[in-house]
Amino acid sequence: MDIQKGDKRTIKGWVMYDWANSVYNLVISSAIFPIFYDSVTTKLYKVEHHNVAWEKADEFQLGANEVVTVNFFGWEVSNSVLMSFVLSASFLLVSFLSPFLSGIADYLGNKKKFLKFFCYLGALACMSLFFFTNLLQAGWIEIGLISLFLASIGYWNSLVFYNAYLPEIAEPQFHDRISARGFSMGYLGSMLLLVICLAVIMGFGSQYTKYAFVLVGLWWIGFSQFTYRVLPNTQSIHAKEKGYIWKGFRELRIVFQEFRGTFRLKRYLFAFFFFNTGVQTVMLMATLFAKKEITWPVNPETGKTNDSGLIIAILLIQLLGALGAFLMSRLSGRIGNLKTLMISVVIWIGVCAAAFVISTPVQFYLLACAVGLVMGGVQAIARSTYSKFLPETEDHASYFSFYDATEKIGIVCGTLFFGLMEMLMGSIRFSVLAVAFFFIVGFILLLFVPKEERVSIQKA
Repeated sequence: MDIQKGDKRTIKGWVMYDWANSVYNLVISSAIFPIFYDSVTTKLYKVEHHNVAWEKADEFQLGANEVVTVNFFGWEVSNSVLMSFVLSASFLLVSFLSPFLSGIADYLGNKKKFLKFFCYLGALACMSLFFFTNLLQAGWIEIGLISLFLASIGYWNSLVFYNAYLPEIAEPQFHDRISARGFSMGYLGSMLLLVICLAVIMGFGSQYTKYAFVLVGLWWIGFSQFTYRVLPNTQSIHAKEKGYIWKGFRELRIVFQEFRGTFRLKRYLFAFFFFNTGVQTVMLMATLFAKKEITWPVNPETGKTNDSGLIIAILLIQLLGALGAFLMSRLSGRIGNLKTLMISVVIWIGVCAAAFVISTPVQFYLLACAVGLVMGGVQAIARSTYSKFLPETEDHASYFSFYDATEKIGIVCGTLFFGLMEMLMGSIRFSVLAVAFFFIVGFILLLFVPKEERVSIQKA
């Protein structure tokens, strides 16, 4: 079934997937799970290194400079470093899987089936995090982290096939607005679910945090059905033959030869690799940074740190993220996509520099406002810019697999670099400061992206 560009029903269905899956990015990647992970691994550390009973662990105070470590296959490693390395491994696998699978999807014309598979994989993996604490107490943290690993693979691989629909459902002049609309819907939907999760946790107690992971999976699967109902598969331009896996590889090789012949698209993708590496690394590790380095108030009755202030900051980021995506789509219409991206990257450089010195909740709230305004906008404009720069092609999934692989390899580098900097320097603050390097290089490379494409297609 062919997709008619500009069809409102199709566009609404496409946007609904942002509403459905963005809850993973907020609740699992950014908000509740990082705080939950830090809390339960800290309790485990107290049990194992200070002989404190699990039930009394929250009352026991660690030393001022004591580093929380976990035993991972016999290796004692900082809990935040371990999380960054697990995410790096998942993104490394995604970066290899997505080009291979997208070549098959373009050859067979079944992007929606791949989108569904990775959606369900990610959602079910999220729901299995319900058992994370039990596995931790049983000494099976390695098994518990498999859920995080698979959820990451499901979420990010589904986006390859989701993003590939954008050039098929609308003309280039509408890509900025539709992409921003998707991100805005994603921020609003995830913020709504976060509020529901917080109401459950604050109303019934922190022991109910694990139910938030089940809610994420159900939300993701449930609302994605609106997308699947209206978003058809595109027709393959190839006759079905045996050995389609290898045909998919050949399809990808042809697209790669065409990609090499582009000029503007290649230069943009190099710039995207660096600045997006910075964006994604900050988004993934910001909550752990704030949990460790910001002096949050302590509840005098329980002796526990009050995490509600951190959650409020994350909600603020989401609210401003939706607004930022809308404002940047308007700004790009006035001054162009590349200039809008450069302004965003300059703000990100300032964010990294400021994060190195802040220590109070008020300072973090102000920084959160800046992050929120540029976070959604830079992602929406980056996606639509790539879509606009594509040559005339039927192989959108294959082209977007290069975009996705570039993003994931960048995240591998960013999260690995982030963890190594903490190991070498002994402070997560130096990790955040070092991320500014990616933004600086990305800004410089954006200066060399031409306004017009120069194409010299190299056929396989």
